[in-house]
Amino acid sequence: MIATPKFDYIAPDEYLTMEEQSETKHEYINGYVYAMAGANDPHVTIALNMALIIRNHLRGSNCRVYMSDMKIRIDLLNRFYYPDVMVTCDSRDTQTQNHKRFPKLIIEVLSKSTEGFDRGDKFADYQQIETLEEYVLVNTKRQRLDSFRRNEEGLWVLRSYSDEQENFQLLSINMEGKFTDLYEDVSFL
Repeated sequence: MIATPKFDYIAPDEYLTMEEQSETKHEYINGYVYAMAGANDPHVTIALNMALIIRNHLRGSNCRVYMSDMKIRIDLLNRFYYPDVMVTCDSRDTQTQNHKRFPKLIIEVLSKSTEGFDRGDKFADYQQIETLEEYVLVNTKRQRLDSFRRNEEGLWVLRSYSDEQENFQLLSINMEGKFTDLYEDVSFL
């Protein structure tokens, strides 16, 4: 995300209309629109691998997996973001075609330009989503995955996984994955 907004203040409905016609994706924070940068090969490959792993796991369930072209709306904070991968199992999310509001799992693939925001303010914003059970950050520089899970007291607990463990878990969807599958075709430079 870039530091300065592209447009003057606009209402959420105006943003949604503008975004449907735009060739560039924009995130929306309190009435201001921010253009998103493109992603590199490792980022895109990891996001696709993760979405495919999750999709295969959830096949036949009432859950849906979305990739980076689906927005998440955080009504309480007046925000729209494009997570790299998102899972929703809430039937209320079938009522909107261009955004979702009730995710169970959000995954962000880290990049040099967004890591601070993904770990900081964006994570703080995502914590306001009542249905969110797990927030996952996937590293593009080495095989590492950080999973923040909301516990019974409402606190976010970190569990980190690396290639030393071979597998990782996404408890929100009762899934175990392999690092070899997540990082398939990824070259670390």
